[in-house]
Amino acid sequence: MSDNISFVESDQIDNKIQIILRQTDYTEEIAREKLKEFNYDHVLVIKAYFGITEKKPQVIESLNQEIYKQMRYKLDGVIRDYNFRKENNDTKLK
Repeated sequence: MSDNISFVESDQIDNKIQIILRQTDYTEEIAREKLKEFNYDHVLVIKAYFGITEKKPQVIESLNQEIYKQMRYKLDGVIRDYNFRKENNDTKLK
C-alpha cells in the first residue's frame, strides 16, 4: 500500500477550485472534496464530471496478430472503396 502525499499551496488549490467551478456545476465544497479524491488534479476532476475515461492502449500480443490486423484494415478499405464505386457506377480508380 502506498500513500500518495502531495504538497499543494493553498493559492494553487483556490485557483484549481475556480477552474473546476467554471467548468462544472459543483459547489465550492464539492469541488474541494473532488480535488482531494483525485489527488489535487483538477483535470481529472473535470474529466470525471464529464464521464471521460482513460483509454487503455491495446496490447499487441504477437507480431502475427499485428500483421493480420493491418491486412484486415487494408482489405476492409479496399472493399469499402469497391462497393462505393459499384453503387455509383464509377469504373475508374481515383
